[in-house]
Formats: sequence, C-alpha cells, structure tokens
Amino acid sequence: MIAAQIVPTPAGPLALLAREGVLVAAGFTTDPTEMFTRLTPALQAEGLEVVPDLGAASEAVRAYLDGDLLALDAIPVSQPGTPTRKRLHEALREVKPGTTVSYAELAERAGLPRTAARAAGSACSQNLIAPFVPCHRVLPSGGGYGGYYYGVPVKEWLLAHETGQMINAL
Repeated sequence: MIAAQIVPTPAGPLALLAREGVLVAAGFTTDPTEMFTRLTPALQAEGLEVVPDLGAASEAVRAYLDGDLLALDAIPVSQPGTPTRKRLHEALREVKPGTTVSYAELAERAGLPRTAARAAGSACSQNLIAPFVPCHRVLPSGGGYGGYYYGVPVKEWLLAHETGQMINAL
C-alpha cells in the first residue's frame, strides 16, 4: 500500500507518498492522486491510502520549514528511471541548499558531458520527489528561473527559503 499525507507549507500543500518508509513521490498539490497517477503501474497496483502522519518524511518537511535545510536529505527516496536518469537524480540530491547549478553543471556532476544539459533538464522535469530531489536548485545558464513543474512562484519560494531571503506571498 502506498501511504499519502498532505503537509501544509508556505509554498502550498505538499503531498508525500511513501512505501514501506521510502518516499516514492512528493509534490506541491492538494490531491495525492495527482502524484499517485505518475507512479509506475506496479506501485499503483498496491493502492493508495491517505494517512494522518507519515512519520519521518513529514517530520523532515517540518524541520526543513523551521530552518533545518538538510532535513530532507535524510529521507530515503526511490523513483524509476534509466541508469543515467538515476545518476542525475543522485547528483541533484548533492546540490546543497542555498546553492544552484545550471543544467550543464548538473550533467557534469552526474558524470556526463556538459552537452548533456538536455538530459539533465529531462531528469528535472520527470522528477517525482520534489523538493526531496531538489530540482528547484537548477537554473538555466542564460539566467532566470526557468520552469518548474509546480510553478515558478513555488521554485522562487523554495530558493528564497534556502537562502534566507524570505518572500511573503506566492
């Protein structure tokens, strides 16, 4: 069974989905089924149950919001993908809060050439476990924020939170 919880955050409701203590999806939505439908058919076959508390994952979100910016790193995650995509997701988890990288830099950190920036962008766009796999920390080399699955205002809020430059409204 996939267990889900909605955790309120200043950036909006955050749906967390876990299987046996491992986060398999997370995203800024009020409806956990939105994340559930993005899971593999094998995981979907297990069913979805909304629970009042996921324990460590929801505690990590609260700690992150309270200023422990490394709290999300302690939560185990698992998402499908090719070996290259998995390397890119692992490299994303190594980008520290308060810092950003370009898509080309992310590719390099994953052991790929800088020219694999498109692969890095694809890995970010297919990331199922935001902000635990922090694709919000990747910015286009040409400037600006680029895109974000949950909207640029959420990305801006996360980056401002991590740099201590809080913004009041989304």
